[in-house]
Amino acid sequence: MTEIFGALRRAVTPGRGGGRTAGAAPAPARRQHNLFEAAATFVAASAEDDQERMDEASGWVSPEQLSFGVSELACRALIALARERGESPQTVARELLGLSHT
Repeated sequence: MTEIFGALRRAVTPGRGGGRTAGAAPAPARRQHNLFEAAATFVAASAEDDQERMDEASGWVSPEQLSFGVSELACRALIALARERGESPQTVARELLGLSHT
């Protein structure tokens, strides 16, 4: 899970490689992608260690939109997993990150 956030950070932070720079215009695309499609593709590619697909998805929307989409995906996934496990989202989040339960 932490690898996904590291990859997102690299993709949206200028000068760190693996994504667009702040001044770069988005590459022309065949069709318009929305921020949730970009986030889903980016996170799935990150989980599969597919840098090429991550770079592609990070070019579909602005870095801010991608960050928002990834955050929304994380929230929805956490809620779904918590419901599936019958635990609180806080408990599941801490467990996924390897943090102690308090």
